[in-house]
Amino acid sequence: MTTQLAKVLSAIDSINAQDPNQIIFNNVSTPKELAYSQQMSACLAQYWPDANELLKIAVHAQHIQRWQLKRSDYPEGKAGYYSWRIAQGKHHAQLTMALMLEQGYSDEQAQVCGAIIRKENLKSNSDTQTLEDVACLVFLSHYFDEFAATYIAQDNEAKVVRIVKLTWGKMSEQAHTIALGLTLPEHLAALVAKALN
Repeated sequence: MTTQLAKVLSAIDSINAQDPNQIIFNNVSTPKELAYSQQMSACLAQYWPDANELLKIAVHAQHIQRWQLKRSDYPEGKAGYYSWRIAQGKHHAQLTMALMLEQGYSDEQAQVCGAIIRKENLKSNSDTQTLEDVACLVFLSHYFDEFAATYIAQDNEAKVVRIVKLTWGKMSEQAHTIALGLTLPEHLAALVAKALN
């Protein structure tokens, strides 16, 4: 890892360490987005060990300072949700690009990284696709259980199955293979099987 890369990743961690939301990560209460960035980078390193430097930054920064833009500040419904997601992507990208420029990356490098974070050209840009794959795999590995439990408690298993179908549609064939090899609890594996059938 270059010194430049290490400094940017450290700067991302410093910002995410300010997240007021906490989750239990490695048996320790940890700022949520700090844990998420580490889960994202660990997934990338495990399955895409040859990832380039800009992709490593984008993956680590995908949710940087996510708590600043609250979902409740946007309208209810699908349109409001997408507006919030787009605003989040722009926010994450702009903040990351500024950190990169501070550490001596070129404007062109920052722009490339920003485009990955905003998930531009998902199906034609392999780095953007890998970022999406990593995000989907981290969701399945670390957040699917809590997500599914919320909707199953509302007797809405159909929504969980629909979300898994949508998630699957965003993933590459390589990510599908990885996902099918994950050791999920039996009840979650059953939901994935329903979605894929």
